[in-house]
Amino acid sequence: MAQHVIDLSLDSVRAVYLTAEDLKVAASILYNAYFDDPLFVDIFDSEREGYESRLRSAIREELHAFWTARQPMVGLYDEKRLLAVACLIAPDAAFGAGRYWHWRLKMLLTAGFLGTKHMIEKEERVRECMPASNYHMLSFIGVHPDYQDKGLGHILMNAIDSVMSEDERSEGVGVYVTLPKCLSFFRGGHYDHVCELEFSHITGYVMFRPRPNNVRSV
Repeated sequence: MAQHVIDLSLDSVRAVYLTAEDLKVAASILYNAYFDDPLFVDIFDSEREGYESRLRSAIREELHAFWTARQPMVGLYDEKRLLAVACLIAPDAAFGAGRYWHWRLKMLLTAGFLGTKHMIEKEERVRECMPASNYHMLSFIGVHPDYQDKGLGHILMNAIDSVMSEDERSEGVGVYVTLPKCLSFFRGGHYDHVCELEFSHITGYVMFRPRPNNVRSV
């Protein structure tokens, strides 16, 4: 069977902040993006029945927590179709690894005790490695499976830079990379390697993009 080729003009793609109505589609995009991520596979125990449900629930609760706390979530759209998503935590101590008590409760009920505990611990350890005090943390990034390898990742990277430039407090953007194929992507986006970090038997890479002096504001 011939593979269906989806035509996409990058000139028609626009980056805007997500709305509440976008969260369901965004969760689906991120679920596909992180389904095979070795860290999530380990944290949510893919060998045990219900992995898909736990992962979906965790991503859904994360997005709702981001929305409630008004953290920056950017989407790439072709007309009304959401193609890619990036979720960041702003340099605000009020929204960190602990989140809110209701987020913890929902995560405990959906993702389980160990999954919730490991997600919080992972973020805390990554933050300890960051070479800055005030910065954005890139928590999730994903492109719809039908639109990968079409240049959307680079547009999304520029959108992340724009989010950073809007906040004068931000010294840069940090990320924890566990998929080897993503290393070259972030290196190409001028993210510096900070250190290797092993968490839950998985070795990942803490990377940081310092705020450029000439970053363009939207």
